[in-house]
Amino acid sequence: MKKLALIAVLLSTIGAAGQTPATPAAPTKPRLTLTTTAFEDGGIIPDMYTQAATGTPVSPHLVWSNVPDGTVSFALLLIDPDTALMKKTDQVLHWMIFNIPGTARELPQAVPAQAQLPDGSIQSLNQSKKVGYMGMGAAAVGPYHHYTFELYALDTKLSLGPDATQTDVMNAMEGHILMKGVLVGRFHRP
Repeated sequence: MKKLALIAVLLSTIGAAGQTPATPAAPTKPRLTLTTTAFEDGGIIPDMYTQAATGTPVSPHLVWSNVPDGTVSFALLLIDPDTALMKKTDQVLHWMIFNIPGTARELPQAVPAQAQLPDGSIQSLNQSKKVGYMGMGAAAVGPYHHYTFELYALDTKLSLGPDATQTDVMNAMEGHILMKGVLVGRFHRP
């Protein structure tokens, strides 16, 4: 009996020693947030930013906050993940701009279609093989397409030029992404 009692005491002591009081989780820093005054996250994108625009579509004014420490540059991609062109997994690239200075907190409306911008940002070719922003163009038939603005905070500047492809940029960012912010808008032609 004494052995059983001793074993029970030892097991309860071991069990109690293995249990530590729950430590509250450390507060997390707010995530990188990307917004626009042009539409709400998940909302309908106004025509002026799309191929339904009268004239040339313009890029929306974008603002970001909660930038992580150590950010050297940003990269922004605008993609339509709802399309499978030529039966491939490639997403339609509407805009790609990288080496946005780490001190920047916004992009103005109507970023000019120049490969090299005065602040050092670089715009590559979109799906239409043109430099800069390409407005949304989903057909009226079918559901709204989701257009995803993806902002990456990077701990480096990318050693790429305006001829960089989406694959080149994604590969160069690998291992350098501090945080990512996403903004989604929806559109189809009226």
